[in-house]
Order: sequence, then C-alpha cells, then structure tokens
Amino acid sequence: MGKRDNRVAYVNPIAASRSRGPSQNSGPSIQDYLSRPRPTWEEVKEQLEKKKKGSRALADFEDKMNERWKKELAKNREKLLADREKEKEKEKKIADKAKEKNLTDKTKEKIFTDKEKEKKILEKEEKKEKKEKKKKEKKKSNRHSPSSSSSSSSSDSSSSSSSESDDEGEKKSVKKKRKRKKSSARKASDGSAAESDAESKKKKKKIKEEGEEKDEKSRRRKRKAERIHKDSSSGSSVDSEGEEAVEAKKKKRSSEEKDRITKSKKKRRKKHKKHGRKNKKRTASGSEHD
Repeated sequence: MGKRDNRVAYVNPIAASRSRGPSQNSGPSIQDYLSRPRPTWEEVKEQLEKKKKGSRALADFEDKMNERWKKELAKNREKLLADREKEKEKEKKIADKAKEKNLTDKTKEKIFTDKEKEKKILEKEEKKEKKEKKKKEKKKSNRHSPSSSSSSSSSDSSSSSSSESDDEGEKKSVKKKRKRKKSSARKASDGSAAESDAESKKKKKKIKEEGEEKDEKSRRRKRKAERIHKDSSSGSSVDSEGEEAVEAKKKKRSSEEKDRITKSKKKRRKKHKKHGRKNKKRTASGSEHD
C-alpha cells in the first residue's frame, strides 16, 4: 500500500469571506456608525447652558454650606473665648487669695513681733519698778535707823550711794559668773586632756601586753617545732636513705628515656637525608635525559 495523501488545498481567507458574503447578526457596521444621527449646533448650545446652570446650583450650595460653617465657627470661637476668660478669672481669684494669705501671714508675724516687743517692754518696766521698790524699802529702813534721822540730805546721799552700790554689785556678780564659766571650761578641757592621756597610756599598755603574749606564743611554737624535729630526725634518717634510692632510680630511668628519644631522632634525620639525596639524583638524571 502506498502513502496516504494528506495534502490540503490552500484557501485564501479574505477571498473565502468575500465569497460567503456579509455575515448576518454581526451587529452595526462602520457605515451605521458613520451615518448615526448627530445633534445640531443649537442642541449642543442648549446642553452647554444646562451644564452651566448645574454648576451654578452647586456653587450656590457650596456658598450656603460655607455660611453655615462660618456661623458654627463663630459660635465655637465665642465659647472658647468665654472659657478662656473664665479660666483667667479663676487664676486671678486664686492669685488674689494667695496674696491675701501672704498678707495675713505677714500681719500675723507683725502682730506677734509687736506682742513680743510689748512683753519685753513690760518686763523691763517691771524690773525697773522692782528696783525702785527695793530702793524705797532701803530708804525706809535707813530712816528707821538712828543714823538716818539726822537730815534729808544724808538720806538722799545714802539713796544715791545705795543705787551705785547695787549697780556695782550687779557688775561684780556678772564678772564672777563669767570667771566661773571660764574656769569651768578650763577644768573641762584639762579633764578631757587628762582623760585622753590616760586612755592613750592604757592603749599603749594593752599593745605592749599583746606583743609580749605574741612573742611568748611564737617562742613556744618554735620550741615545740624543735622538739618534733629532733624526735623525727632519728626516724627520718632511714626514710631519707630510702628516698635517695628511689630518686636515683628515677634519674636513671629519665636519662635512659632521653637517650632513647635522641637516638630515634637521629635515625629519623638520617632517613630524611637519604630520601633527599635520592630525590636529587632522580631529578638530575631526568633533566639529563631531557
């Protein structure tokens, strides 16, 4: 059997479509699009005017909304300003109250200081009255005595002398008090110095005693160590001989090991030298053949 003929004749698609004719139900054609109904210029103008009117309405709407927002913003501003004014008024009130408190405190301090001054003045006046009373009592006592009945001039002189003597007595008492204070301070300082000296002496004695005790303890320890050494020397002589023998053996072993190690190293070096010479000879012979 021969081969089957699978060949197909070439068909031009454009020619085939033309032969078929126009396709039905394929929708509007280009001619339909071009011959579509178009508006006139007047109709176009009307449409544009309608669009402009629509934009004006939107602008009017936007203007109305802007007015509303403006009103709301004004109201909010008024509220905020009123709140700020209220806060400022509160701060002013608080500051005024604080100032009043400070003033009241200052006035109280002034009143307190004035009262203290008045008390001091009253105390001074009372002291003066007491001194005057004392002077009067002394005058009366001098009058009752036989010497004071001579004349009023002598009484005046005695009163002045008594006042002077009182002043001198007060001065002397003040001086005595000062001297006593100074002497007590000196005694206290001398006593503290003496106490410090005594404490330092005690500390020195303690340090000396502690040093002596430490010396005695060290001496005792040395004596004990010497005794133990003497006792152990007799037994340690035998132990030392055994230890010397063990050490000699160890030395011999270590010397033998060192000799072995040195010998093995020498052998390895000789082998390396032989191999190096053989390699050199081989390289030389190979270069000659070349």
